[in-house]
Amino acid sequence: MARILPIDPRRPQPEVLREAADVLRSGQLVAFPTETVYGLGGLALSPASLEAIFRAKGRPATHPLIAHVLDQGVARQLASRWPLQASLLAKRFWPGPLTLVVERDPAIPEALSGGKPTIAIRVPSHPVSRGLLAALGEPIAAPSANHYQTLSPTRAEHVQRSLGDRIALILDGGPTPLGLESTVVDLTSPRPRLLRPGAIAPAELRQILPDLTIDSTPLGSESDRHSPGQDPVHYAPRARLEVLPRAEAIARARSTAGRVALILRGKRRAFGRNTSRSAPEVDESAGAIRVLPSSAAGFARELFAALHDLDAGGVDVIVVEAPPDDEAWLAVRDRLERASRRG
Repeated sequence: MARILPIDPRRPQPEVLREAADVLRSGQLVAFPTETVYGLGGLALSPASLEAIFRAKGRPATHPLIAHVLDQGVARQLASRWPLQASLLAKRFWPGPLTLVVERDPAIPEALSGGKPTIAIRVPSHPVSRGLLAALGEPIAAPSANHYQTLSPTRAEHVQRSLGDRIALILDGGPTPLGLESTVVDLTSPRPRLLRPGAIAPAELRQILPDLTIDSTPLGSESDRHSPGQDPVHYAPRARLEVLPRAEAIARARSTAGRVALILRGKRRAFGRNTSRSAPEVDESAGAIRVLPSSAAGFARELFAALHDLDAGGVDVIVVEAPPDDEAWLAVRDRLERASRRG
């Protein structure tokens, strides 16, 4: 199994960062925390390392990876063209959970971009991510550190369960602060497109990109996939996941046979008891009812961890209260929609 090294998420120890950088230089893979989720790191400019990432995740080689870099100066070196919009977005949101898709410099391995002429780049803000980039001195390709299409990891133990037998090292910096993957904006189209919603809301992006469009490409369109997270099925737990309005979610949890879990928003209300023999009640003592924060950011931060815990507990069905239908919840709705398509 992968070796786990604890690391201070606020002031990462230089000796731990140097050791992780040496592992990367040797061609092996290192999982590490970012502000979004744990990333599966390999050398972004090494075809062998990129191949190792795809192999470890079981991910199709046509799916782009995200290059993590230390600053905008390094980002520009990876692009054949750096539009003004990219500079404005970088000034506002980097370091942070924003990935920009721009035209790739032909000298950059095309495997990094799934064979496409574009490249996805971001400058992370997490101290461990930044410390590792500084210690290594070159870009790191880092998709989420999990098997393809499964739940993204927000803690080191999630990585160990998913990829522990396939990678060399996991830097354990505790839970990730945001809990969902980065926002992805494509700047290679005539109008900028939001390819993947994330922590940065469309309203914030429109302050710089007033003509921003939200991608309407059919989910999973291979020819137009310039970003991770565009599969029709993604972020999925082992258990079957259903998303329903609150009253319907509670009713479904009560009436579904097997081991059922219920995820609600806001303050917990009395669930009540179901005396029907044909519809066993949800087992509250086993922690099968989870109440996540009512804010979009709080719910997003805890969602994947809750799903991981329920999967690990052997739940068969997870019923989730549907989030509100507004842009603040766009990223959460996106993840739940894709996760509920499995099976």
